[in-house]
Amino acid sequence: MQTLWSLVVALLVAPGQTPDIHFVPTTNSITDAMLTLAHVTAEDVVYDLGSGDGAIVIRAAEKIGARGVGVEIDPALVKTATNKARKRGVADKVRFIQGDLFKADLTEATVVMLYLSGSINRRLAPKLMNELKPGARVVSHRFDMYDWRPDAQVKVSGTTVYLWTIK
Repeated sequence: MQTLWSLVVALLVAPGQTPDIHFVPTTNSITDAMLTLAHVTAEDVVYDLGSGDGAIVIRAAEKIGARGVGVEIDPALVKTATNKARKRGVADKVRFIQGDLFKADLTEATVVMLYLSGSINRRLAPKLMNELKPGARVVSHRFDMYDWRPDAQVKVSGTTVYLWTIK
């Protein structure tokens, strides 16, 4: 099944782009822990890199009133997320961009959410340091940022959620 899913995703993404990992949904309890750990407020702009079906930014908009941007390489998932946001009444607060998370402009983000992998987090770290403003928060479900020391971490549903604040 894993091989079949990888093939389907590879066929759906933009020509020349293949996903580094496949979509795995984040549960509401973990999403809530991520939002709480980052102290997300209605003034924040929450980016989710590898946003899948958009659940994290949609939940941030619904529960807290934050604006959100999801960056996702798979156009089918971008369409799903966009439709879900419209149906849930938060399309005015969130948007989804089909593209490569390594090429996305993150300068507007005050919070960045990640559920990627250890190796992708490591590759992403310099981009986060270069583009995020001091005080921006980075939250990762399950995977650390290699040599970054977390400001906080919590255990939720058998996994760890990490928080770092950009200095």
